[in-house]
Amino acid sequence: MTPPLTISRLTKRFQTVEALKDVSLSLQPGMRAALLGHNGAGKSTMMKIILGLIPHEAGDVSVCGFRPGSAEARAQVAYLPENVAFHPSLTGEEQIRHYLALRGESPRRAGELLERVGLGHAAGRRIGTYSKGMRQRVGLAQTLIGRPRLLVLDEPTSGLDPVSRRDFYDLLDTLAADGTAILLSSHVLTEVEARTDSILILSEGRLVAEGTLATLRARAALPVTLVVRPAAGAGTLLSDALPEGVKGEGGVLRITCTQEDKLQRIARVAALSAHIADLDVNPPSLEDIYSHFSRRDGQ
Repeated sequence: MTPPLTISRLTKRFQTVEALKDVSLSLQPGMRAALLGHNGAGKSTMMKIILGLIPHEAGDVSVCGFRPGSAEARAQVAYLPENVAFHPSLTGEEQIRHYLALRGESPRRAGELLERVGLGHAAGRRIGTYSKGMRQRVGLAQTLIGRPRLLVLDEPTSGLDPVSRRDFYDLLDTLAADGTAILLSSHVLTEVEARTDSILILSEGRLVAEGTLATLRARAALPVTLVVRPAAGAGTLLSDALPEGVKGEGGVLRITCTQEDKLQRIARVAALSAHIADLDVNPPSLEDIYSHFSRRDGQ
C-alpha cells in the first residue's frame, strides 16, 4: 500500500529565508507521529505544503500517492487547525450535516460523528454557545468525515480540559488502529510522549531528529536519574553505601548515571533493598530530548 505521506529532500524558501531545508520523512499506515519544533522551526510551512496550500521549491511530496492539493489527495486527507471557526448560529449537528453534504456523504451521520467526539448531548445547541474546547471537538468530528488516510493536526488539544484530552487521544489511537496515519504538531510534550509512535524534531527548518522515543533517548545519551527513598532510620546507612548520591529532603538520594551504567547502578541499589522504602528510575523525558536536539542546532 502507498504510504499516506512521503517527503523527500523538501526545501521551501521565502525570499532569502529557507523555511525548510532538505527534509525527508515517511508516514506508514497507522503511524502516529509528533512534529515538534520551536516557533519558526518550519512546522506550519510543512503542513501547508502537505495540504497543498503553498508550493515548494525543491524535493518531492506525495500524499497518499498523489500531488499535494490535488483532488485525489484532498479526498484522503483531513486537517484540524489550532483555532477552528464555525458559524455561531448553526447547531453542531447542522454544521456537521453541512460538511457531510459537501463531501457527498449522508447528513444523517452527523449525530454519530458528534457522539464519537463527546458532543452528542450538545448536538442541538448553537455553536455560538459552545466553549473553545467544544468547538475544537466539532472540528475533530469534521476531520472524521470520509475516513481519511492521513490526519494533519495542528495543536489539536488547544482548549480541551484534561478529560477531553484523554478522550481525544483515545480516539486517535482507534483511528490509528484502523490504519489512519496521524501527523500531530504540539507544544504539550507530556501529552505526545506516551501517545505517538515516532518523534520528528524540526529546528531552523531542518529535521534534526527522527525516531521512536527509545531510539532518540539512545542517540541523545542523556543521563538517567535514580531516586532512592530510604526506609525509616536508614538515611545515613544509604548515604554511606551510595556516596555518589545527592542527598535531598527526607534523606532521598538522587543518583545520576549513563544509560550504559543504569543496570549496574540499579543492581547496587537493589542489594540494599532491606534499607529502601522506594526506588524510581527516571529516564530522560521527551522535553529533555527535544531540548537536546534543538540546542545542537544553535537553539
